[in-house]
Amino acid sequence: HGAMGRLFCGVRAPSTLGSFLRSFTHGHVKQLHAVARRFLPELARHTPLLPGADQAAYVDIDDTIRRTYGYAKQGTGYGYSKVKGLNALLGIVSTPLSAPVIAATRLRKGPSNSARGAAAFVAETIRTARACGASGLLVMRADSAFYGADVINACRTLGARFSVTVRMNASVKAAIARIDEDAWTPIKYPKAVWDEEGQCWISDAEIAEVPYTAFTSKPKKQQVTARLIVRRVKRLNAGGVPAGQGTLFDTWRYHAAFTDSPLSLADAERDHRRHAVVEQVIADVKNSAFAHAPSGHFQANAAWLALAALAHNLTRAAGALASTFHAKATTATIRDHLINVPARLARSARRLTLHLPER
Repeated sequence: HGAMGRLFCGVRAPSTLGSFLRSFTHGHVKQLHAVARRFLPELARHTPLLPGADQAAYVDIDDTIRRTYGYAKQGTGYGYSKVKGLNALLGIVSTPLSAPVIAATRLRKGPSNSARGAAAFVAETIRTARACGASGLLVMRADSAFYGADVINACRTLGARFSVTVRMNASVKAAIARIDEDAWTPIKYPKAVWDEEGQCWISDAEIAEVPYTAFTSKPKKQQVTARLIVRRVKRLNAGGVPAGQGTLFDTWRYHAAFTDSPLSLADAERDHRRHAVVEQVIADVKNSAFAHAPSGHFQANAAWLALAALAHNLTRAAGALASTFHAKATTATIRDHLINVPARLARSARRLTLHLPER
């Protein structure tokens, strides 16, 4: 702020930022992504943003649809959620001791498939996580939309582990059928989970694992053999079995994750469920700078998303410096407590003084 007079010859109107962003091309947005990749490791070096990253860290990938209105916005369309908007892909980094920060962003057309360009995006996020000090165990977590040979092999190439939800295809069902009944271990969730299919809360489940080779239809070098961790939940409505599920699914509902995690069965299954932290980041971003896509120009909105990620990370750094409570608080709480502070401006002896509340 102090250098405004040196940078600009006159007062800048608020609309100038919009004019600036609308002049962006795809190359300019890529340059902004490069700035973000260099900025986050420096931020982590100067603030306690990712404590414990040298021991264990997690990369979570997910996308969301940002609803748009009107007919003039470039790139909008109806995606998997049947909502007209733009598709935002986010890659976040977190540790067991820290709140997540955004390591990479991509804005895509609304009808884009979730896995489009995911392998390169995952590789970029992992490299940024390593630059932030994640030198120990690094696990990439994702849902079934990112279950693909290219994504998993990108993790293996960069020395990261993976934990990805799998689709219930024929080979996965056959692998589950091979699990012996005595191999199932009962677990109890610390908090009940809402079951969409049964429309009820569940708190008990059983887990087991079996070796599984994925992507057998692809060349040998792209096939991956790892652990298939399966969680099953009792069906309360046995008559509601979807068509084609077969006898195996008459009594239990199955959820499977494909992983090469070195952790024990219970810990690996628990870690995979913590992938839901990415939904909190998406909610945070949509509650702040990315509350809307402000421009009709696609590249301007792509730059806006990258700036929203930078603002999110700066807010997280402010919270990490403030207190242990703010280090894990939502960004809305950090803004309310640390940024949106009332002050009184006073002028004395040709100096401006900002009087802030004592507490």
